Amino acid sequence: MSEKQWLHPRKQPRQARAELTRQRILKAAAHVFAEYGYAAGTTNRIAERAGVSIGSLYQYYPNKDAILLELMAGHFDSGAAEVARRQAEELPDTIEGVMRVFVQAAIANHLDDPQLLRIMVEQAPRSQDLMKKVYQFKDARVAYARELLRRYPEVRVSDVDTAARIINASIELVVHQVIAEHEPIDLKRLEDELVAMFTRYLTSA
Repeated sequence: MSEKQWLHPRKQPRQARAELTRQRILKAAAHVFAEYGYAAGTTNRIAERAGVSIGSLYQYYPNKDAILLELMAGHFDSGAAEVARRQAEELPDTIEGVMRVFVQAAIANHLDDPQLLRIMVEQAPRSQDLMKKVYQFKDARVAYARELLRRYPEVRVSDVDTAARIINASIELVVHQVIAEHEPIDLKRLEDELVAMFTRYLTSA
């Protein structure tokens, strides 16, 4: 069986009722994976939680790998939409304000169930389509960061290209790691500390 057959949805809903069923399956899967983990998060449990027959589930997805991949794609799409929404707003006057926008967007995109986020990162299969989406999302964020860093005279780093990559990778990794941990954290304190750290890095002589 090819990757397309194994990892891709089988049925693209064309009617409102079919789309609602697909959304129920995805929502149920998110809860099941978070509650039981990926290994024990079977399609039978997902179908039961969604209130559909196992046969109906298989009309939409060939296996749980395809379901998890769709959840991951949705996570990246929502992240891209959050970044686009904030880009459309008026930019702050300082690089500290810009860093706060970046950090807030990353935190907002990681407020779903932390256990599900851990499963997405650590256990999800990787398809070519998904990885293409991931790289496109990252490239767009780095390009936007690079453009912004060049607008602010207070930015003192010598290599803006590398700084843009460091900022984006660090925000994504730190926010994911900290929020996915079992110990709860004050999100406002996390935001303030990250903003201070990146601002000092960018503005130091």
